[in-house]
Amino acid sequence: MPHALHGSRPPALAKALEAAGIAMVLAATVKAPFRSLADQVVRAAASVPANIAEGEGRAGKDRCYHWRVAYGSAKELDVHLRLLLASGSVDATRTRRALGLLDEVRAMLWWMIQRG
Repeated sequence: MPHALHGSRPPALAKALEAAGIAMVLAATVKAPFRSLADQVVRAAASVPANIAEGEGRAGKDRCYHWRVAYGSAKELDVHLRLLLASGSVDATRTRRALGLLDEVRAMLWWMIQRG
């Protein structure tokens, strides 16, 4: 799905934006008693692309710091989505798409962090 903000953005950011968009839409469908987990999905989903973008605007250790935060948030988002999936609270096909994108984002971030 093309993203309105994709343009010439780095691939990790484009994929993170797509995954975050899917996750946020999924979170909006979650009902009680899992609403608090859905709220955490929204926060973690927003954190991933935001920290990738902030890292792109920084240099040195500061840049890698933001990419590490994005990596951690992507791991957190992955777990939250898997919990919601296991509870039957979210659409399985869309959740698997988001999880696949998050795998790709984490791989890219790992590479970016290692290169510094």
